[in-house]
Amino acid sequence: MSSPVTVDGDQVPADRDLRGPIDVAIHVSFYVLLATSTARYLTYHGVSGRFVIVAALIVALAALYAVTVLLSRRAAVWQPWVWPVLTTWAVLVWLAPSFAWCAFPMFFLCTRAFSNRTAYLIVAALAVVTSVAFFNFSGRTEWAVLIGPICTGALVVIAYGQIERDSRERVRLLEQVAEAKTRLAETERDTGVRAERDRLAREIHDTVTQGLTSSLLHLEAAAEQWDRPGSEAREEVAIATAALRANLAETRNLVHYLASPDLEARPLDAVLLDAARGYFPSARLQVIGTPVPLPPEVGHALLRITQSAAANVKRHANAQTLGVTLTYLPESVALDVFDDGRGFAVNEVAPASAAGGFGLHAMRQRAESLGGTLTVESAPGEGTVVAALIPAGGAR
Repeated sequence: MSSPVTVDGDQVPADRDLRGPIDVAIHVSFYVLLATSTARYLTYHGVSGRFVIVAALIVALAALYAVTVLLSRRAAVWQPWVWPVLTTWAVLVWLAPSFAWCAFPMFFLCTRAFSNRTAYLIVAALAVVTSVAFFNFSGRTEWAVLIGPICTGALVVIAYGQIERDSRERVRLLEQVAEAKTRLAETERDTGVRAERDRLAREIHDTVTQGLTSSLLHLEAAAEQWDRPGSEAREEVAIATAALRANLAETRNLVHYLASPDLEARPLDAVLLDAARGYFPSARLQVIGTPVPLPPEVGHALLRITQSAAANVKRHANAQTLGVTLTYLPESVALDVFDDGRGFAVNEVAPASAAGGFGLHAMRQRAESLGGTLTVESAPGEGTVVAALIPAGGAR
């Protein structure tokens, strides 16, 4: 809303100007009524008597009204010019009652120029002047003309007041909608930032963290066996070295592309088997159903879930076997990673924190972000099954 303009102590909105289509109709009707009243005056009175004074007032009224309209169209302060217009018209009506017909455009002009309270008083005064002029013009025999202008003036200010209130309410609602949209955009931006942070956290956990963890376990095993005759320490070091090289390549790939390696060039089952064997060399994989092409984000999620689950088995399960099952269903794909390790109480898993526990949380987020689910079944001494079910179309 524009800032208000002060006119004789009243606050009038600056956007209440005379440039709308309704205002153009009012301007045209004013000049038509002014011309009609002039013709009627000449018909009844001719150019005798006080015609010179009346003609001067007609010209002055037309000029003042034109100045008011021009100032409004230039977005200048035009409201003070209404007073000379009203004064000139009142004098003209006093000398020639025929010009009382111009009162009706004046009603609208006042409602546009002044605040509601002031406009009501001025329109009431104009209506009284018009009623008296019509009554005198009729030879003081038509009592109905005393009521007509007053009723018309009342209807004008009431209708305009309602229109103005509706307009203010509409502007208020539009401002609320704009504010709500701004808040929504900020919320969506914050949500996007959090989602991107979670995504990067999952990527780092499933690549850098898991790879370093696997290498550390192999190096620790090598350190324990280093001085034993016939130990497998060198083999453990070789495995750790290979894991570090693979992890370095994966890290570079993550930094530059944030994408999964080999998914486009190799079958998904082969990539998943290599990912599992990177942590558990004797891992086995079984494919059930007819393989179908999957969206890249689905294959990427299955790979990261396999890596994270296999890393957990290597680190915590003390398992002898690790199996992976990839099942192609009509509208989804299922991944099961199971082991025969020590198991754990699922309901006692600590929440994700800087100390750890992020793996299951990240796996579940990956599945749910694609419209899928992830469940974990385990019990102490009974092994663990991590099962993911994701729509084959990657629906979110």
